[in-house]
Parts: sequence; structure tokens; C-alpha cells
Amino acid sequence: MPAEIIRKIRVACGIALVVFVSGCATTGAGDPRDPFEGFNRGVYSFNQAVDDALFNHVSKLYQVITPELVDKGITNFFSNLNDIAVVVNDFLQLKVNQALSDATRFIFNSTIGLAGFFDVSTHAGLPKHDEDFGQTLAHWGVGSGPYLVIPLFGPSTVRDVTGNAVDRGILNPVFYLDDTELKAGLLTLNYVDFKADLLSAKKLVGEAALDEYEFVKNAYFEKRAHQISVGATTDFSEP
Repeated sequence: MPAEIIRKIRVACGIALVVFVSGCATTGAGDPRDPFEGFNRGVYSFNQAVDDALFNHVSKLYQVITPELVDKGITNFFSNLNDIAVVVNDFLQLKVNQALSDATRFIFNSTIGLAGFFDVSTHAGLPKHDEDFGQTLAHWGVGSGPYLVIPLFGPSTVRDVTGNAVDRGILNPVFYLDDTELKAGLLTLNYVDFKADLLSAKKLVGEAALDEYEFVKNAYFEKRAHQISVGATTDFSEP
């Protein structure tokens, strides 16, 4: 890693640490969903600083050197692995027909689609669903808990932190690889691909929002409410 990038990371982390510590001194009083607003804003500033110093540059380089077909294929590959967690959460939410559809989708993409590099299932009428363990907990009546901003990963809640630990850990086949270097490489590639896909959205947020933190928080809650309400009002176990 070039010395200039290392210097930028150190400076960014130093600035973010000051903001983080000062933010911890206060808590939000206006939004009952966000009782730890001071802490969360500190983490949000830290994440922004690390992105500005490192990941934005890495993501832009990734986009430059990766052909569009390959970039899309990598995204499809990790989306296909995620379908394992989707199927499990389908069953846990008693969405039997959707679970069978998503399992078929995974089989088709893993074989005909060459380990998921090509998304043949969507064209075959098997759409991608987005079930996760956080939604499963909500399905069984678990409240979201306070809003939390997670270092390097961004917006979440207490419930969704637990959900992510299950989906990205227990239900993620990458974590069961014996080859440590391969495991680390795949996890890094997944993260960089994810960050690269967010670049355009991040730019729009910066241009549209007076308070990026509030914009991102409200967008997160709206997205999660929509995902949960769709699952709650749709009975996929009926023929």
C-alpha cells in the first residue's frame, strides 16, 4: 500500500476518533429510535473518513480495472451464495413455496449459471428474494431495538446486528472454507464489490441530503419496514 494512502488513513482515523469521542459524550433526545445518536454519529463520521481515505479509492480502481461483465458476475456469485441464507429464512418464516422457489433458483444458478456467475434463474421466472434473519426475528415478534451504526458496515439495529451475524456467519458458506487465504480473499472481494456498487448511491446522498446521517437513518428504517411488511402481508405457503 502506498505511503500516501497510509498517511491519509492515519489522518482520517485521527479525525474520526476525535469526532467519535466527542459524539459519545451526548445521546440523541429527539428520535426515540436513536437513543445513542451521539455515539452513532461518531461511528458514521469514522466510516466516512475511512471511505474517503481508502475504500472510495479502492472501489474506483476496482471499477476501472474490472470489466462490466466480470463485475456483474462477481456480484451475481455472492448473491447466489446469499440465497442459502434466503432459503433458510424462508422456511423459518414459514414461506414454504417461496423457499422451494429460492432453492430451485440456487440450484439453477449454481449449475447452469456456473457457480452463480450468471443469473439464469431470474430469466427463467425465479426472482431474487431478500429474506434475512433480521426479518425472521421481526416475523416472530422481536422488536428492532435501538438504531446502531456499525464500524465499516453502516446502519443497523440491535435486532439486525444479530441477524447479520447469522446470515453472514453461520449461513455463509465462505466461513467454512479451510483455506484461510482463500476465505480472506473472498470476503475482501465481496466487501470491495459491495462498496463499489454503492459509490453512485453515496454520491447522490451527498448531493441531496443536508444531513447525511439523518437521511441514511430514515432510508434504512423505511427500507426495513418495507421488507418486513411485504413478508408479513404475503402468504407464500398458499398454492
